[in-house]
Amino acid sequence: MNNTMPRLRILSLGAGVQSTTMALMAAHGELTPMPDCAIFADTQWEPKAVYEHLKWLMSPNVLPFPVHIATRGSLKQSILERRNSTGGRFAVVPWHIVNPDGSYGFGRRQCTSEFKLTPLMWKMRELLGVDRRARIAANSVEVWGGISTDEASRMKPARQQWQQTRWPLIETRKSRRDCESWLQRHSYPVPPKSSCLGCPFHSDAIWRDLRDNSPDEWAETVEVDRAMREGDARGFNGVEFMHSQRVPLDQIDLSTAADRGQADLFDNECEGMCGL
Repeated sequence: MNNTMPRLRILSLGAGVQSTTMALMAAHGELTPMPDCAIFADTQWEPKAVYEHLKWLMSPNVLPFPVHIATRGSLKQSILERRNSTGGRFAVVPWHIVNPDGSYGFGRRQCTSEFKLTPLMWKMRELLGVDRRARIAANSVEVWGGISTDEASRMKPARQQWQQTRWPLIETRKSRRDCESWLQRHSYPVPPKSSCLGCPFHSDAIWRDLRDNSPDEWAETVEVDRAMREGDARGFNGVEFMHSQRVPLDQIDLSTAADRGQADLFDNECEGMCGL
């Protein structure tokens, strides 16, 4: 981490286990100096449980610093608009693709940049009081990222010279399970998984949980998956699916090994791909 004193300290809040723990550790004085605020980059397509948890985090007497919400609009709507005559510039999601020759591929991944990183950057500029094109001095903003020790391979340097990145959970040697233990030890709720409803990196365990425990959100996601293969594909030459089996979401066999009479030797815990 660069030692230059930043003008602003930002906690990147995904509202999942790691970033929630990081925010509450700061509130307890276990991480210093205190961040000036947290920013939640909202794709407007997170599970309801995530928004409920975020509402709790933003309620009085939970965090001693404000939580700002930054958004570029609805990822779900952008996905749907990209499939009709109105077009759509964004929502390039790494879907699982069946190419015209029958081979498999993956779509480009721009959703994280367009719906997470860019709104976060715009909000930081707003808080600094500069416009979106203004030059900012190097290392003006310190951004706290909620990556734990079991995800250390995801650590990346800041993309902008005016940012410097800090990894408090790495500094304190905390894994995801350590974060869960910290929350439980302090009588805090363990947050739900933070990721978009239709994320193509979901494990079958997450898909199954959505189907079994949130039927309205499951039905919505199934409909979006179906809509991806209808209407004007705007020159696209392959067929896209949310699930890695590359069949419609509501046709996937989501039964577990235990359901089929086999021992389940793994936790089937999603490692996550873009939430901090």
